[in-house]
Amino acid sequence: MIIDTDLLNRLSKLGGITLEEGKLEETKKHLSEIVNFVENINKLDLDKIPASFNPLDSKLPMRQDEVESKLEIAKEILKNAPSAEENFFIVPKIIE
Repeated sequence: MIIDTDLLNRLSKLGGITLEEGKLEETKKHLSEIVNFVENINKLDLDKIPASFNPLDSKLPMRQDEVESKLEIAKEILKNAPSAEENFFIVPKIIE
């Protein structure tokens, strides 16, 4: 597929972009190369190649939900807070 000036103008209008007059030929060339590359990929016979991943076949690992209390993590996080008290962040009051 060759990108001509009319198609490029239509694409730039749809994309909401402005192209400089001096860059039109270069842009047409680059877009034509991209489209030709994709067309080459479309020519490949991929019917005999199985899909490498199917989310329907995957299963989530099951594990027990266990409650853990690790105060050292809270202390480590709160030491970076501007203000903290009794393992809580202290924030300014915003509602009177």
